[in-house]
Amino acid sequence: MPIGVAIAGLGTIGIKVAEALHAGIKGLELTAVSSGRRDKAEARLAEAGIHAPVLNNAELAGLAEIIVECAPSAAFTDIARPALEAGRTLLTVSGAALLDAPEMVEIAEQNGGKIILATGALLGLDAVRAAAEGDIHEVRMVTRKPPRSLDGAPYLTEHNIDVMALTEPKMVFEGTAREAARGFPANLNVGAALSLAGTGPDATRIEIWVDPGLDRNTHTIHVDADTVRFSMTIENVPSEENPGTGRVTPLSVIAALRGIAAPLRVGT
Repeated sequence: MPIGVAIAGLGTIGIKVAEALHAGIKGLELTAVSSGRRDKAEARLAEAGIHAPVLNNAELAGLAEIIVECAPSAAFTDIARPALEAGRTLLTVSGAALLDAPEMVEIAEQNGGKIILATGALLGLDAVRAAAEGDIHEVRMVTRKPPRSLDGAPYLTEHNIDVMALTEPKMVFEGTAREAARGFPANLNVGAALSLAGTGPDATRIEIWVDPGLDRNTHTIHVDADTVRFSMTIENVPSEENPGTGRVTPLSVIAALRGIAAPLRVGT
């Protein structure tokens, strides 16, 4: 019998995941969705030919074993808490929101739930996790994005930085992954994921650059450990609907879903 999957949030990521489930992922079936805009969600589902009830966040756990969280970061706890209290599996890309709500991990542990952080937008995390079994001396990430991918971030607003007016590359932030997650909650989930895989959010260093000459979101990670030293770079194509989200992000969620039901899993 297929495992029920519910999707919370039907924006850039959620609709792609819904379409993939509708097309068929072996062992899984879409059972429900939730959205802050019920009418818009119903219209998007109808346009895609997908039949699924649109419910509120708290109702999803009653119809699914897996809750896929694809909503804005402000809605994270409203989605995560009822799912984890019901002992469900929460699949999310919201690493920044998870750093801001660490109690979700405790709730999962207490109720037999599980949190899966999909990380396809950043390469090398298997190597980082492996290195973390030994001693890691340094984990650092340098992110470079075109202005439209960072425009409106709280940190930029608070510091009166108008990225759309920049004509040359500029470093707009340097600090810890925890600080980056708070200042760029919708833009730096990859930094949060990196920190959770390695040395933690307070020991992982992040640089954020705005580069008007770029058309891709670029992340370079540097890791120095007692067992390995490596640097890796990934260039993500921004989605048209939401430049802050790379096109690979929904594919990361879809790949994670396939891995849950697959008889063979590649990677840790």
